[in-house]
Amino acid sequence: MVKRLFDIAFSFVALVLMSWLIFLGWIAATLDTHQNGFFLQKRVGQYGKLFTIIKLRTIKNEQISSIGRFLRDTKIDELPQFINVLFGSMSVVGPRPDIQGYYDCLQGEERKILELKPGLTSEASLKYFNEEQLLSEQENSLEYNDRIIFPDKVRLNLDYYYNKSLFLDLKIIFKTLFGKKA
Repeated sequence: MVKRLFDIAFSFVALVLMSWLIFLGWIAATLDTHQNGFFLQKRVGQYGKLFTIIKLRTIKNEQISSIGRFLRDTKIDELPQFINVLFGSMSVVGPRPDIQGYYDCLQGEERKILELKPGLTSEASLKYFNEEQLLSEQENSLEYNDRIIFPDKVRLNLDYYYNKSLFLDLKIIFKTLFGKKA
């Protein structure tokens, strides 16, 4: 209950403070891609149920555009997800929501991760903040993700599951905002 109240308050304040930036990002993404600047996609949520994530569109003609690159590098493309948090399909802190075929396929104890709401940030997303670049440097990016990155994310998210607290959430948010070890 405390986590949900925190999520509502934090996302409401974030949306009020950053609505202008989301709006400018939406305009830029719309003009850049010649499509609606919002990108909606089904992701695996709490208990394995699908929900629709809201992001700013960054892909044009099947590749990341220059404006899209800027939106991704600055994480502005992620800001509309505060709407997901406000309405309860996401949390500020929790495992990043993934497409089908990963978290929904976990077995045994690892399925405990699905009891958590997906989040905007986590220890795993902080560790792999440059995941896209890391994967681009691999000869077989899918194999590297499936053998190295994803299992490590599962380990980090399972650790969060067993140690979750408001204090830990605040520590992760601080590290996300200020890039420091808390």
